Amino acid sequence: MTDNEKSQRHKQRMEKHKEIVDDKIARADRDAGVLVVHTGNGKGKSTAAFGMAARALGHGMQVGIVQFIKGSFSTGEEAFFRRFPEVSYHVMGQGYTWETQNLEEDKATAARGWAQAKALLEDPKTDLVVLDELNIALKFKYIDMQEVLDALKARPPMQHVVITGRGAREELLAAADTVSEHREIKHAFQAGIRAQKGVEL
Repeated sequence: MTDNEKSQRHKQRMEKHKEIVDDKIARADRDAGVLVVHTGNGKGKSTAAFGMAARALGHGMQVGIVQFIKGSFSTGEEAFFRRFPEVSYHVMGQGYTWETQNLEEDKATAARGWAQAKALLEDPKTDLVVLDELNIALKFKYIDMQEVLDALKARPPMQHVVITGRGAREELLAAADTVSEHREIKHAFQAGIRAQKGVEL
């Protein structure tokens, strides 16, 4: 096959692909707030959510962030996003459950986090709500699943929400518009490398 023939075949394939993509774009004919869930054992769930927060800020949107579970150490994303007046940032956790080792305290902390999250979900001025590690609180049943689903359903129609954490429950996956599962293939921690600033912290 000559280079010209290869070029022609490529052009034909791309033309056909463009027709398919254009048709899908044409069918997506409405605007709505989107519920995104990042789950799975792989790294990058919170990173993806904070990437969406940065994207929203680029469009001049108001962002609300609630971090469940985490909170016993400072992170780069907290230091960064607190610089922006458009961001309402709330660290509500006291550390991972194996560190706190206190069930009642964990439940109370999660309840305070959910109260803050619910306030953001009721605020029509908040364009994007990030609920970091909410899946963990739901998995351990620190927060009532149905109450969360009801609040998500009742939120302002154009408000976007992104929820992160391992072990997302089936009810939440069913309610979500977009779900991404992060699969672990390798992690530096397995090789004895501590959490690094700019990577995990």
